[in-house]
Amino acid sequence: MKVNTQSVNFNADQKLLDFVQTKMNKLDLFYDKVIQSDVYLKVENTSDKENKIFEARVSVPGDSLIVKKQCKTFEEGVDIGVASLERQLKKRKDKLRA
Repeated sequence: MKVNTQSVNFNADQKLLDFVQTKMNKLDLFYDKVIQSDVYLKVENTSDKENKIFEARVSVPGDSLIVKKQCKTFEEGVDIGVASLERQLKKRKDKLRA
């Protein structure tokens, strides 16, 4: 799957980009018709500790699934976001089978 990753308001290091790529590639196990995904990593300029935002749009035939999570670290946001996308993809696959 093609994953387009963009970092907003900061420069993401290669380790974080590789982590995002690895996690997003696991979505292919649940639904093999994923076309591409766009990932946005954002840092909000606030005093709040939970200022890291993970946003992903996964394109599948005829639709796109969107997830937005705000957490203390990007890794935590990616884990929670990918888990949410897994559930959405499984639900979509079950609906198509029925």
